[in-house]
Amino acid sequence: MPRKFHGLKKPKVRQDWSKETLYNLSRLVTPPAANKTFFQQKWMAKSMTRAYHNPYVREGQWTRMFDRRLPSVVSMNHQYLAKHDGSEQATGRGSGAEEAPVSRYDGDRGQEKRIEKTPYMHMTFYPLERRLDTAIWRALFASSVKQARQFVVHGWVKVNGKRMVYPGYQLNPGDMFQVDPERVMFATGARKKKRTSAVSDQDGREEREADEQGSRVAKSHEEKEVEEQNEVEDPESEAGAATLETDEEREAMLTKPEDEPDAKKALKNLMTRAKRILDDSKRKLSGKRQQELRAFSQSVRKTMSKHGSNKDNNASSTAAADSVEDLETTLAEIMTKIPDDVAATSSPTSNDSTSPASQSANPQTSSPDHTDAYNATKTAQLLTAALDRARQNPIDPAKPYATPWKPRDFMSAFAFIPRYLEVNQKICSAVYLRHPVARPGLAEVPTPFSHETMALGFNWYLRRR
Repeated sequence: MPRKFHGLKKPKVRQDWSKETLYNLSRLVTPPAANKTFFQQKWMAKSMTRAYHNPYVREGQWTRMFDRRLPSVVSMNHQYLAKHDGSEQATGRGSGAEEAPVSRYDGDRGQEKRIEKTPYMHMTFYPLERRLDTAIWRALFASSVKQARQFVVHGWVKVNGKRMVYPGYQLNPGDMFQVDPERVMFATGARKKKRTSAVSDQDGREEREADEQGSRVAKSHEEKEVEEQNEVEDPESEAGAATLETDEEREAMLTKPEDEPDAKKALKNLMTRAKRILDDSKRKLSGKRQQELRAFSQSVRKTMSKHGSNKDNNASSTAAADSVEDLETTLAEIMTKIPDDVAATSSPTSNDSTSPASQSANPQTSSPDHTDAYNATKTAQLLTAALDRARQNPIDPAKPYATPWKPRDFMSAFAFIPRYLEVNQKICSAVYLRHPVARPGLAEVPTPFSHETMALGFNWYLRRR
C-alpha cells in the first residue's frame, strides 16, 4: 500500500468515505490522449482503475484473477419465453428457408427494444466483487475496503454461520455473510470526540453551522441597530442573557468529558429535563405528578452524590450506568402519565354540550383553558415520543462510537447497494445472490470511471495475458 494513500496533487479515487475521496471525485476527468502514446494511455488507465478497485490485492494476484470473458446478459421478453422454448429462432438457418433478418432489438424475437449499449468494459474488475472484503464494503458494513479487511482478519465476520478470517475468500451464489452489529455501528457511525466522551465532532460542527445560519436569517439591519444601542446603554442585554441560558442548557445536556465523568453528565441531563418539565408554566400538572418529579430529582441528586463519593472508578461507572437506565425508565413512566392527567383535568369542561370545544375541534376558537390543555397534551405527546427515541438510541459513553448514533460524514455519496447483493441492515447480514453481469445500459460493477478509461485498462491486462 502506498505511504500517502490520499493524494491531492495526483488525484486517485479510493474505496472509502472521506473528504479527500469526494474532492477527487469532483475533479475526476478522462485523461487527455493528445500527447500520449497508446501504451501510456493504457498504463495511465490501469493505474487509475487499480487505485480504486481494491488496491490491497497484489498485482500478480489480480492478473491471475483477470478474465477476458466478461459476463453479460440480454433482457428477454417474459411473454415470449412463456410461449416458446427458443428452438424456432434456429429454424431454417443455413438452408435458405429462414426469414428476412429482423432488428436486433425486435420484441417479437424475444429481445426488448433498447437503444442503450452494453457497457462490457465496466465489467473488467468483476472478479474482485466476489471477494469477501469487497462485498462487505459494497453492503455498507464498513467505511472502507481496508476496514472491511480488518473486520475479516479480526474474526468479526461469518460466512454461512462459520467464522471466516480470509479477506480474499471467493463468494459463491447463495452465500450469506454477516458482520458483528457493534462493529458495523462503529464503522458507519460518527466518531467520538474523545475516548471518554459520548459526543462527536460532527455534533459540534452541526451546532455551530445551525447557530450561524440562524443568526444570519434572524438578524436584519434594524435589529443590528437596536442591538448596538442596547450594548451602549446596557452591556448586560437580554440577548446576552438568552445566549447564556442556551449555553447553560447546552452545558447541562453535553458537558465536557474532561470536567466530569460521562455517567455524571447523563445524571445532570436527567435532572435538567425534570426541572424543565416542572418549570414549564404552560403544562398544568397534577399534584401527584409534581411530587413524582420532585422525588425523581431528589433520587438523581442522591445517585450523583453516591457516584462522586465512590473511590472505585470501575465499580462506580458500572453502578452509575445501571442507575441511569433505571432513572430513564422512571422518567419515561412519569411522562406517559401526563397526557392522562391533562385529559382528566379537561374532561368536566368537555362534557358540557354548550362549550365551544364541543362545537369546534379547533382549540384556538375555544376558551384559554381548553387551549392550555390542548397545548399540554401535544407537548406531553411530543416528549413521550422523544423519550421513546432516546430509549431506542440511548447515550452510552462506554460504546466505541458516538452516541446517540448517527451516520458518519461523507456517507451519502457511497450509500448504494449493487443488485447482486441482498442486504438486511437490521441484523447486519447480506446474501451474495449471483455474480455481477452487464446488461444493456447497465453494468453491475460500480465504478466512477468513464467507458474509455475502463476500456484502456482492460486492454492493458488483455495484452499482458
